[in-house]
Amino acid sequence: MDLRKLKTLIDLVAESDIAELEVTEGESKVRIVKSSALPQNQMVMMQPQAIPQYTTAAPAAAAPVAAAAPAAAAEPTGHIVKSPMVGTFYRSSAPGAAAFVEVGATVKEGDTLCIIEAMKLLNEIDADKSGTITQILVENGQPVEYGQPLFVIG
Repeated sequence: MDLRKLKTLIDLVAESDIAELEVTEGESKVRIVKSSALPQNQMVMMQPQAIPQYTTAAPAAAAPVAAAAPAAAAEPTGHIVKSPMVGTFYRSSAPGAAAFVEVGATVKEGDTLCIIEAMKLLNEIDADKSGTITQILVENGQPVEYGQPLFVIG
């Protein structure tokens, strides 16, 4: 990518409301981030949300934490299959198709459990242990994080 194009892109980002721009041309990739506006906006947006949560929900916050502890203790009753990447979780190969697995299904090592879409690529997630699916921990179409539990195999 030549210098004139880069200068034009930088000027466009500086003059617009865009906070970030990424351009790929062939094997070259350029990412321009407007750094001065981003941290200020985040600080302003995070402070008003944080204050009401601590002041108005402090007594109620103890109950969800206590309820989360038994749920966390219930998950390790079998082998947990975790997400190997960040993306969108899909239980089937197409919107109208049957799910790869259901609760109670018997799977063998290597069987496809779900698909995680990451950057327009569909990645099949396979069982790394044989057994029976006892829990499906993520809803279809929901975003997942790296290392997030997806299934429990008993």
